[in-house]
Amino acid sequence: MNFIDYYKVLGLTKSATEKEIKSAYRKLARKHHPDLNPNNKVSEEKFKQINEAHEVLSDPEKRKKYDQYGKDWEHAEEFEKAKARRKSSGSGSRQYTYSGGQESDFSDFFESMFGGASGFGRQQGQARFRGQDFNAELRLNLTEVIETHKRTLTVNGKNIRITIPAGIEDGQTIKIKGYGGEGINGGPKGDLYITFSINNDTPYKRDGANLYKTVDIPLTKAVLGGDIIVETLNGKVKLKVKPGTQNGAQVKLKGKGFPIYKKHGHGDLYITYKVKIPAMLNDEQEKLFRQLEQSGLN
Repeated sequence: MNFIDYYKVLGLTKSATEKEIKSAYRKLARKHHPDLNPNNKVSEEKFKQINEAHEVLSDPEKRKKYDQYGKDWEHAEEFEKAKARRKSSGSGSRQYTYSGGQESDFSDFFESMFGGASGFGRQQGQARFRGQDFNAELRLNLTEVIETHKRTLTVNGKNIRITIPAGIEDGQTIKIKGYGGEGINGGPKGDLYITFSINNDTPYKRDGANLYKTVDIPLTKAVLGGDIIVETLNGKVKLKVKPGTQNGAQVKLKGKGFPIYKKHGHGDLYITYKVKIPAMLNDEQEKLFRQLEQSGLN
């Protein structure tokens, strides 16, 4: 298996913070997303690497193993257990270190541990290894994650019924334990990691559980005040516009936002008013505005 430096994939160094990893992932995932690069095999492969790198580096435990063992990070537990067994049996132990930036391989170690020239493996029996983790991407529209629902996925020829929680975010990854590759020599199965690509098919801008929407209001309504009807995810609501409302004024509709992931309740909906200025006036309307101007109204 060719070594892929996940830090280089995301354009980061090993000292990158969680925030920097998330930011780099989102930027690159948008750039190389298959929807924006149709029939582009290079971008498709790059997109897979970006998701793979994010899956590992965004998980503190996986990142720790990756930093220490490089491409063999998935066998970190077997490595530690085998090293402990070898010490207890009185055999010497070699030190293997992942230096980063280039391929580092623990195959020599595993060979000596599990049945190479030393014969140690023959005494212990065949080593069991955890199966490979699988990665999949699921594309959904924002309106499809307003409510928790079930969906059947086909991964490596197998149908898997999963529950998609309401409020899941774009780029978020969830783990389905035991749905990865078969283990080696009776080892446990790997896990399935599903990364969600959420397309916003609504007039709202989403930020976590909060939603933002711009609503046009007539100039007369902004000046004199009055009621308007606003569409929310839960239906229409009536809003009272205050007299003298300025362009860009914002009001909050508490609990009218997006579902909060794996929690009860919703975020808030923020409405920004955009005052519509008439492009053309008839003679009578222009006369009225002239009168307002002469009255000293600013």
